[in-house]
Amino acid sequence: AREQARLKAGVVGEDTEEWQKDASFTGLERVGGVDLSYIKGDDTSACASLVVLSYPALEVLYEDCRMVAVSAPYVAGFLAFREVPFLVEAVQRLQQKEPKLKPQVLLVDGNGLLHPRGFGVACHLGVLTDLPCIGVAKNLLQVDGLVRDELHREQIRSLQSEGDTFPLTGTSGRVLGMVSCGDYNNSSKPLYISVGHRVCLETAVRLVKSCCRYRIPEPIRQ
Repeated sequence: AREQARLKAGVVGEDTEEWQKDASFTGLERVGGVDLSYIKGDDTSACASLVVLSYPALEVLYEDCRMVAVSAPYVAGFLAFREVPFLVEAVQRLQQKEPKLKPQVLLVDGNGLLHPRGFGVACHLGVLTDLPCIGVAKNLLQVDGLVRDELHREQIRSLQSEGDTFPLTGTSGRVLGMVSCGDYNNSSKPLYISVGHRVCLETAVRLVKSCCRYRIPEPIRQ
């Protein structure tokens, strides 16, 4: 918890890049996606993946997938300590092999500020790599009074047709993220988008939407 608090002090929750200030993200050419996925029934063997896509065409420029042995135990709220080292290594390999393909922003399969202590995997990876990062989760992390109750489901249903969003406001009054309901591919399942590092929530939501051909944004889907 001390290490998490120390790293959290480095999170920048606002836009820091020129391309972020432009409505159509002029100047953004490379968007990365990272994920760590486990073999079913085995929580120690995982595949760490990093892809870089061109933007706005969303064509694959670079991919790096390798099997890794996960040794740190799973502790709720500290998942990043299990997973982030492998994702940092993937970013470092990219910088060594293809420095010109370094992503200008990373979409992370997980949460950012939407976390019990406001420091999910997208924040953790962002601080360690100093890359702008956005958390994109498929399920709601129930923190700060946020629950998947009937009201939450009703809000999602009300958005379905519009591809619209609504803020995730905790009982503390803080907006921890945004629910985005895509009308792409008629998917009614929402995405939970949160700030990771060096990006504001509004920019994060716009960028994720612009990367969606299907429900899951293309950098993470790839």
